[in-house]
Amino acid sequence: MNQKKKSVPRSNPPQKIEIRLSGSGGQGLILAGLILAEAAAIYDNKNAVQTQSYGPEARGGASKSEVIISDSEILFPKTTRLDYLLALNQESCDKYYHDLKDKGLLLVDADAVEHLPPVKSISLPLVRSAREKMGRVMTTNIISLGALVGISGVVSRKSLEKAVLNRVPKGTEQLNLKALELGFQLAEEVKANLED
Repeated sequence: MNQKKKSVPRSNPPQKIEIRLSGSGGQGLILAGLILAEAAAIYDNKNAVQTQSYGPEARGGASKSEVIISDSEILFPKTTRLDYLLALNQESCDKYYHDLKDKGLLLVDADAVEHLPPVKSISLPLVRSAREKMGRVMTTNIISLGALVGISGVVSRKSLEKAVLNRVPKGTEQLNLKALELGFQLAEEVKANLED
């Protein structure tokens, strides 16, 4: 017997999320972008692409790592309109906030970004938490990832943990998992303020 399959309309269109992680060279943003893309592509089975800036920017200017996560095929690997922007310094915030969508969200380091632009934004003590609670400023990138994912839900927490364990230097796994947990805690503290 030959039956025709009923076409089921999609309740939601395919989702594509564009993210930019920005700050100064040496803050680990390239690694953070790779971890986020791997969490999406390898562990959440989505399409993902990651690009980054190198050259003189990687030595102290406004460096960036971009990640696109999509349910469908990604035809262009660069971000065009951001859903999320992480800015770990004022220069990056000033340079990139114009690329946010109307309903995009800006996450900034509370101590480094004093002048917020007129967009929806959240200030978090990212570097201070890394220094005071983790004892290592180099964990700022992982704390930031935890906060970003905790707020946005762009990848699952379990997938992000797996990607962190896969990418961080051997011997730092537990330190980085604690940093990730701290980022998720920071996200929980501010989630109530995101209600429209």
